[in-house]
Amino acid sequence: MTAAAERFFVRHNALPTMPEVASRLLKSFDDDSVGLSQIAALIEKDGALTARVLRLANTAHYSPSHQIGSVVDAAHALGLETLRNLAMAACLSGAFPSVKGLDRAVFWRHSVATANYARILARMLGADGGTSDTAYLAGLMLRTGQLLMAADEPHLVADVEAHAAEPGSRFSLEEHRFGCTHADVTASLATHWQFPAALVEAFKDANAPLEIRPFSLIAAVLHVAEVLADAAEHHDEPVHALKMAVPELIEHLHLDLELLAARIAATGDPAAEVEQMLH
Repeated sequence: MTAAAERFFVRHNALPTMPEVASRLLKSFDDDSVGLSQIAALIEKDGALTARVLRLANTAHYSPSHQIGSVVDAAHALGLETLRNLAMAACLSGAFPSVKGLDRAVFWRHSVATANYARILARMLGADGGTSDTAYLAGLMLRTGQLLMAADEPHLVADVEAHAAEPGSRFSLEEHRFGCTHADVTASLATHWQFPAALVEAFKDANAPLEIRPFSLIAAVLHVAEVLADAAEHHDEPVHALKMAVPELIEHLHLDLELLAARIAATGDPAAEVEQMLH
Protein backbone atom coordinates (compact mmCIF):
# COMPACT_ATOMS: atom_id res chain seq x y z
CA MET A 1 0.00 0.00 0.00
CA THR A 2 1.25 3.49 -0.77
CA ALA A 3 2.29 5.86 2.00
CA ALA A 4 0.01 8.49 0.45
CA ALA A 5 -2.98 6.20 0.97
CA GLU A 6 -1.88 4.85 4.36
CA ARG A 7 -1.75 8.33 5.91
CA PHE A 8 -5.54 8.31 6.13
CA PHE A 9 -5.29 5.47 8.66
CA VAL A 10 -2.86 7.17 11.04
CA ARG A 11 -5.48 8.48 13.43
CA HIS A 12 -6.50 5.78 15.89
CA ASN A 13 -10.24 6.19 15.23
CA ALA A 14 -9.94 6.58 11.46
CA LEU A 15 -10.60 2.96 10.54
CA PRO A 16 -14.28 2.03 10.51
CA THR A 17 -15.09 -1.38 11.95
CA MET A 18 -16.19 -3.95 9.45
CA PRO A 19 -19.57 -5.31 10.62
CA GLU A 20 -19.37 -8.91 11.84
CA VAL A 21 -22.13 -10.03 9.46
CA ALA A 22 -20.34 -8.41 6.51
CA SER A 23 -17.10 -10.17 7.49
CA ARG A 24 -18.86 -13.54 7.54
CA LEU A 25 -20.69 -12.80 4.28
CA LEU A 26 -17.34 -11.94 2.71
CA LYS A 27 -15.90 -15.31 3.74
CA SER A 28 -18.86 -17.05 2.11
CA PHE A 29 -17.74 -15.93 -1.35
CA ASP A 30 -14.90 -18.45 -1.18
CA ASP A 31 -17.00 -21.26 0.27
CA ASP A 32 -19.03 -23.21 -2.29
CA SER A 33 -20.71 -25.18 0.50
CA VAL A 34 -22.56 -22.11 1.78
CA GLY A 35 -26.15 -22.12 0.61
CA LEU A 36 -29.22 -19.90 0.83
CA SER A 37 -30.28 -21.14 4.25
CA GLN A 38 -26.91 -20.31 5.85
CA ILE A 39 -26.86 -16.81 4.34
CA ALA A 40 -30.46 -16.21 5.48
CA ALA A 41 -29.65 -17.43 9.00
CA LEU A 42 -26.62 -15.13 9.16
CA ILE A 43 -28.68 -12.08 8.13
CA GLU A 44 -31.46 -12.93 10.61
CA LYS A 45 -29.01 -12.63 13.53
CA ASP A 46 -29.01 -8.85 13.01
CA GLY A 47 -32.46 -7.32 13.48
CA ALA A 48 -31.67 -3.95 11.89
CA LEU A 49 -30.04 -5.64 8.90
CA THR A 50 -33.01 -7.98 8.51
CA ALA A 51 -35.38 -4.99 8.40
CA ARG A 52 -33.26 -3.23 5.76
CA VAL A 53 -32.93 -6.34 3.59
CA LEU A 54 -36.70 -6.91 3.70
CA ARG A 55 -37.38 -3.27 2.74
CA LEU A 56 -34.96 -3.66 -0.17
CA ALA A 57 -36.40 -6.99 -1.28
CA ASN A 58 -39.90 -5.48 -1.42
CA THR A 59 -38.95 -2.54 -3.65
CA ALA A 60 -40.25 -2.45 -7.21
CA HIS A 61 -36.64 -2.80 -8.42
CA TYR A 62 -36.73 -6.49 -7.49
CA SER A 63 -40.31 -6.95 -8.71
CA PRO A 64 -41.47 -9.32 -5.98
CA SER A 65 -44.56 -11.26 -7.04
CA HIS A 66 -45.82 -11.13 -3.45
CA GLN A 67 -45.04 -9.33 -0.21
CA ILE A 68 -41.77 -10.75 1.14
CA GLY A 69 -42.15 -11.23 4.86
CA SER A 70 -39.00 -13.07 5.95
CA VAL A 71 -35.35 -13.39 5.04
CA VAL A 72 -35.94 -17.00 3.98
CA ASP A 73 -38.74 -15.77 1.69
CA ALA A 74 -36.36 -13.12 0.32
CA ALA A 75 -33.70 -15.78 -0.23
CA HIS A 76 -36.01 -17.85 -2.41
CA ALA A 77 -37.41 -14.83 -4.26
CA LEU A 78 -34.05 -13.18 -5.01
CA GLY A 79 -31.51 -16.00 -5.08
CA LEU A 80 -28.21 -16.32 -3.24
CA GLU A 81 -26.16 -13.75 -5.15
CA THR A 82 -28.71 -10.92 -4.97
CA LEU A 83 -29.55 -11.59 -1.32
CA ARG A 84 -25.88 -11.53 -0.33
CA ASN A 85 -25.26 -8.37 -2.37
CA LEU A 86 -28.18 -6.57 -0.70
CA ALA A 87 -27.00 -7.63 2.75
CA MET A 88 -23.44 -6.45 2.02
CA ALA A 89 -24.79 -3.12 0.74
CA ALA A 90 -26.91 -2.64 3.86
CA CYS A 91 -23.98 -3.61 6.13
CA LEU A 92 -21.34 -1.46 4.48
CA SER A 93 -23.46 1.67 4.07
CA GLY A 94 -24.14 1.50 7.81
CA ALA A 95 -20.46 1.06 8.71
CA PHE A 96 -19.39 4.53 7.57
CA PRO A 97 -20.40 7.76 9.28
CA SER A 98 -21.56 10.84 7.39
CA VAL A 99 -18.64 13.12 6.58
CA LYS A 100 -18.25 16.73 5.52
CA GLY A 101 -17.43 17.27 1.87
CA LEU A 102 -19.62 14.41 0.63
CA ASP A 103 -23.41 14.16 0.44
CA ARG A 104 -24.26 10.78 2.00
CA ALA A 105 -27.23 9.98 -0.24
CA VAL A 106 -25.45 11.07 -3.44
CA PHE A 107 -22.34 9.12 -2.44
CA TRP A 108 -24.13 5.83 -1.80
CA ARG A 109 -26.33 6.28 -4.85
CA HIS A 110 -23.15 6.50 -6.94
CA SER A 111 -21.62 3.50 -5.13
CA VAL A 112 -24.65 1.29 -5.71
CA ALA A 113 -24.76 2.36 -9.37
CA THR A 114 -21.07 1.42 -9.68
CA ALA A 115 -21.84 -1.95 -8.08
CA ASN A 116 -24.68 -2.72 -10.47
CA TYR A 117 -22.68 -1.62 -13.51
CA ALA A 118 -19.70 -3.71 -12.36
CA ARG A 119 -21.94 -6.77 -12.18
CA ILE A 120 -23.30 -6.12 -15.70
CA LEU A 121 -19.79 -5.62 -17.11
CA ALA A 122 -18.30 -8.67 -15.39
CA ARG A 123 -21.02 -10.87 -16.87
CA MET A 124 -20.73 -9.33 -20.33
CA LEU A 125 -16.96 -9.69 -20.41
CA GLY A 126 -17.07 -13.34 -19.43
CA ALA A 127 -15.39 -12.90 -16.06
CA ASP A 128 -14.97 -16.21 -14.26
CA GLY A 129 -17.61 -17.10 -11.68
CA GLY A 130 -15.64 -15.81 -8.72
CA THR A 131 -15.06 -12.44 -10.35
CA SER A 132 -18.65 -11.88 -11.42
CA ASP A 133 -19.85 -12.90 -7.93
CA THR A 134 -17.64 -10.31 -6.25
CA ALA A 135 -18.03 -7.58 -8.91
CA TYR A 136 -21.04 -6.03 -7.13
CA LEU A 137 -19.22 -5.95 -3.79
CA ALA A 138 -16.07 -4.51 -5.40
CA GLY A 139 -18.07 -1.80 -7.17
CA LEU A 140 -19.91 -0.97 -3.95
CA MET A 141 -16.61 -0.63 -2.07
CA LEU A 142 -14.63 1.24 -4.73
CA ARG A 143 -15.23 4.78 -3.46
CA THR A 144 -15.34 4.03 0.28
CA GLY A 145 -11.72 5.17 0.59
CA GLN A 146 -12.96 8.63 -0.30
CA LEU A 147 -14.99 8.68 2.94
CA LEU A 148 -11.75 8.33 4.89
CA MET A 149 -10.13 11.04 2.76
CA ALA A 150 -13.10 13.33 3.49
CA ALA A 151 -12.89 12.64 7.23
CA ASP A 152 -9.30 13.93 7.09
CA GLU A 153 -9.48 16.67 4.45
CA PRO A 154 -13.13 17.52 3.74
CA HIS A 155 -12.38 20.75 1.86
CA LEU A 156 -10.03 19.05 -0.60
CA VAL A 157 -12.53 16.24 -1.23
CA ALA A 158 -15.35 18.79 -1.70
CA ASP A 159 -13.09 20.59 -4.17
CA VAL A 160 -12.52 17.35 -6.11
CA GLU A 161 -16.27 16.71 -6.28
CA ALA A 162 -16.94 20.28 -7.40
CA HIS A 163 -14.59 19.77 -10.35
CA ALA A 164 -15.41 16.14 -11.21
CA ALA A 165 -18.01 16.96 -13.84
CA GLU A 166 -16.37 14.82 -16.53
CA PRO A 167 -17.04 11.07 -16.07
CA GLY A 168 -13.88 9.33 -14.89
CA SER A 169 -12.09 12.54 -13.89
CA ARG A 170 -12.16 11.88 -10.12
CA PHE A 171 -9.07 9.64 -10.36
CA SER A 172 -6.77 12.27 -11.87
CA LEU A 173 -8.17 15.12 -9.75
CA GLU A 174 -7.41 13.15 -6.57
CA GLU A 175 -3.98 12.09 -7.79
CA HIS A 176 -3.13 15.75 -8.32
CA ARG A 177 -4.39 16.87 -4.89
CA PHE A 178 -3.57 13.89 -2.67
CA GLY A 179 -0.85 11.90 -4.45
CA CYS A 180 -3.24 8.92 -4.41
CA THR A 181 -6.85 8.16 -5.35
CA HIS A 182 -9.93 6.88 -3.55
CA ALA A 183 -9.23 3.45 -5.06
CA ASP A 184 -5.77 3.41 -3.43
CA VAL A 185 -7.27 4.27 -0.04
CA THR A 186 -9.97 1.62 -0.55
CA ALA A 187 -7.20 -0.91 -1.27
CA SER A 188 -5.63 0.00 2.08
CA LEU A 189 -9.01 -0.29 3.82
CA ALA A 190 -9.63 -3.67 2.18
CA THR A 191 -6.23 -4.84 3.44
CA HIS A 192 -7.05 -3.73 7.00
CA TRP A 193 -10.40 -5.50 6.72
CA GLN A 194 -8.71 -8.67 5.43
CA PHE A 195 -10.47 -8.77 2.09
CA PRO A 196 -9.28 -11.41 -0.39
CA ALA A 197 -5.95 -10.42 -1.98
CA ALA A 198 -7.51 -10.42 -5.46
CA LEU A 199 -9.97 -7.68 -4.45
CA VAL A 200 -7.25 -5.61 -2.77
CA GLU A 201 -5.21 -5.80 -5.99
CA ALA A 202 -8.26 -4.89 -8.07
CA PHE A 203 -8.82 -1.72 -6.03
CA LYS A 204 -5.14 -0.82 -6.27
CA ASP A 205 -5.12 -1.34 -10.05
CA ALA A 206 -8.45 0.38 -10.78
CA ASN A 207 -6.87 3.84 -11.20
CA ALA A 208 -5.14 3.02 -14.48
CA PRO A 209 -5.90 -0.58 -15.49
CA LEU A 210 -4.14 -0.37 -18.86
CA GLU A 211 -0.83 0.34 -17.12
CA ILE A 212 -0.95 -2.86 -15.04
CA ARG A 213 0.75 -6.09 -16.08
CA PRO A 214 -0.62 -8.66 -16.08
CA PHE A 215 -3.89 -7.02 -17.13
CA SER A 216 -6.58 -7.22 -14.44
CA LEU A 217 -10.09 -7.66 -15.83
CA ILE A 218 -11.79 -6.85 -12.52
CA ALA A 219 -9.73 -3.62 -12.16
CA ALA A 220 -10.83 -2.61 -15.67
CA VAL A 221 -14.44 -3.47 -14.84
CA LEU A 222 -14.27 -1.24 -11.76
CA HIS A 223 -12.82 1.71 -13.67
CA VAL A 224 -15.45 1.45 -16.44
CA ALA A 225 -18.24 0.97 -13.88
CA GLU A 226 -17.26 4.18 -12.08
CA VAL A 227 -17.26 6.11 -15.37
CA LEU A 228 -20.78 4.79 -16.04
CA ALA A 229 -21.93 5.76 -12.53
CA ASP A 230 -20.49 9.26 -13.07
CA ALA A 231 -22.38 9.48 -16.37
CA ALA A 232 -25.63 8.39 -14.69
CA GLU A 233 -25.15 10.98 -11.95
CA HIS A 234 -24.65 13.77 -14.49
CA HIS A 235 -27.35 12.41 -16.85
CA ASP A 236 -24.79 11.86 -19.62
CA GLU A 237 -25.38 9.26 -22.33
CA PRO A 238 -23.40 6.20 -21.12
CA VAL A 239 -21.78 5.05 -24.36
CA HIS A 240 -20.73 8.61 -25.25
CA ALA A 241 -19.22 9.01 -21.77
CA LEU A 242 -17.16 5.84 -22.20
CA LYS A 243 -15.92 6.88 -25.65
CA MET A 244 -14.82 10.23 -24.24
CA ALA A 245 -13.31 9.00 -20.96
CA VAL A 246 -11.76 5.58 -21.67
CA PRO A 247 -11.58 4.89 -25.44
CA GLU A 248 -8.39 2.79 -25.21
CA LEU A 249 -9.77 0.68 -22.38
CA ILE A 250 -13.03 0.04 -24.27
CA GLU A 251 -11.01 -1.08 -27.28
CA HIS A 252 -8.76 -3.31 -25.19
CA LEU A 253 -11.80 -5.00 -23.62
CA HIS A 254 -13.54 -5.44 -27.02
CA LEU A 255 -16.63 -4.18 -25.24
CA ASP A 256 -19.85 -4.43 -27.27
CA LEU A 257 -21.19 -0.93 -26.65
CA GLU A 258 -24.58 -1.58 -28.29
CA LEU A 259 -25.19 -4.57 -26.05
CA LEU A 260 -23.96 -2.63 -23.02
CA ALA A 261 -26.35 0.25 -23.80
CA ALA A 262 -29.22 -2.26 -24.04
CA ARG A 263 -28.28 -3.88 -20.72
CA ILE A 264 -28.04 -0.48 -19.03
CA ALA A 265 -31.42 0.57 -20.43
CA ALA A 266 -32.98 -2.70 -19.23
CA THR A 267 -31.61 -2.12 -15.71
CA GLY A 268 -33.50 1.15 -15.31
CA ASP A 269 -32.41 3.19 -12.33
CA PRO A 270 -29.02 1.66 -11.35
CA ALA A 271 -29.38 2.83 -7.76
CA ALA A 272 -33.08 2.28 -7.14
CA GLU A 273 -32.42 0.49 -3.84
CA VAL A 274 -30.45 3.29 -2.18
CA GLU A 275 -33.29 5.07 -0.40
CA GLN A 276 -34.33 1.87 1.38
CA MET A 277 -30.70 0.96 2.06
CA LEU A 278 -29.93 4.15 3.97
CA HIS A 279 -32.90 4.08 6.34
